[in-house]
Amino acid sequence: MRLALPNPSYRGASLGFGLVALACLPLADLHVTTLHPLAELTRLLGGLIRPDFPAVEVWSVVYTVAFAVLGVALGAGVGLVLAVPFARSRTVRLVCAALRAVHELFWALLLMQVFGLSATTGVLAIALPYAGICAKVYSEIIEEADLSALRVLPPGTGLVSAFAYARLPDLAGRFADYTLYRLECGLRSSLVLGFIGLPTMGFTLESAFRQGRYAEAGGLLLVVYALIATRRLWVRRWSVPLLVVGAVFALPPSIGHAEVGASLVRFLTHDIVPAPLRPEAGAAASLWGWFWPILVGQVLPGVAQTLILAQIALVATGLGALALFPLTARRFAGPVGRPLGRVLLVVVRSTPEYMLAYLCLQLLGPSMLPAILALALHNAGIIGTLMGRHADAIPYRADAPTGLNLYAYETLPRLYGQFLAFLLYRWELILRESAIFGILGVTTLGFYVDAAISELRLDVAVVLILATALLTMAVDAASRALRRRLRIGDLPTRLSGPPPVACGEGG
Repeated sequence: MRLALPNPSYRGASLGFGLVALACLPLADLHVTTLHPLAELTRLLGGLIRPDFPAVEVWSVVYTVAFAVLGVALGAGVGLVLAVPFARSRTVRLVCAALRAVHELFWALLLMQVFGLSATTGVLAIALPYAGICAKVYSEIIEEADLSALRVLPPGTGLVSAFAYARLPDLAGRFADYTLYRLECGLRSSLVLGFIGLPTMGFTLESAFRQGRYAEAGGLLLVVYALIATRRLWVRRWSVPLLVVGAVFALPPSIGHAEVGASLVRFLTHDIVPAPLRPEAGAAASLWGWFWPILVGQVLPGVAQTLILAQIALVATGLGALALFPLTARRFAGPVGRPLGRVLLVVVRSTPEYMLAYLCLQLLGPSMLPAILALALHNAGIIGTLMGRHADAIPYRADAPTGLNLYAYETLPRLYGQFLAFLLYRWELILRESAIFGILGVTTLGFYVDAAISELRLDVAVVLILATALLTMAVDAASRALRRRLRIGDLPTRLSGPPPVACGEGG
């Protein structure tokens, strides 16, 4: 007899996540190790107030846009092909889950072993995870679409023909909207790739911070914000082909190196093969003896620290989103405060988590605290923006209260289910970022991956990246299961999707 568990309530799920985060706090390193954090913050703000725009390298901006455009175009194209069989094929779903579970920086670190510090590495590092993400989202768009056109097709119409003639004309607009939003994410990803040596704006930004050139760093940051804020002006459906062609010609002149074939063969047949299985290993080499120290000394501690960081950041994100969304809601912020609130949230959500963590690291020193602040600010900005949109769609009654009563009794109960849907949807993404923050010195899985690659132990690095992917996929599965149990699995969670006319009531 199968035991049926009761569905959790919104209150129970929220309390559970909060208690787990509180239990994680004593295990997290939250120390401030810099002597004068306010002085560093003052210097940074001074750089933003007096930016040195002439110091910004124009080609770094061009390369940032080119990597993003080509990476997103390639990823979206592959994702569209995979989206057609996505719902019917478990193999396709697993491949897409594996692609999107590995962070762009991890893909770049692996691809560099074959292509070096080249445009090929940058474009593929964005395209691979974005193919998995786009396939999943495009598949959801396909499932949500009207099926009436399929009913008039003649019997025996093939899957591809049915999709091309009966589905694609209706879906093309929504595909384009999401792809244009994904380009904003691609710009952030392209920027972050500069922190590992690729010639994007992140490379010059890191150099500016390391050398204390805060005016130049301020100019770079403001250019980043301008690029993302004006995306809707220079990225239109008619301009996309021009951008793609221009990006191809704007790539760095040296793409890869002359021995790509030999490097690829060595990478696949030697570098990532476990050391005991290589031809030069002796007969006494033990695969388990090689794997056990990695599991105990790196995988398990890295997984524990990644989960601790992600759990605290998830709850901090939720609290931040609940505090920020009134800044963008018409009923709360008013005609003057709403534009200012939207600018604030655009800034925090447009700044990549990795870059935010790097900035906080300069101010607070190495610990989990910069990573938690970065994740909470970025994701609270995204969720706060979305909740503000939904709050504006609520049909308030004529005698609705104002102020805190409007927030606590009229708005939040009606938005809370949607809020949990957003938060659980971001859970997987927060975990991915938590793992990659190890490159900045936090002892998550990325810390051990970076160390293994630095020591040219690529077989160990692959094991650690696989552990990261499996952990991310497990959290994604847990998130989807909890959304179903809370009966919020069908609520919209994509940033590019419009809010419904009426928001669901809290449960």
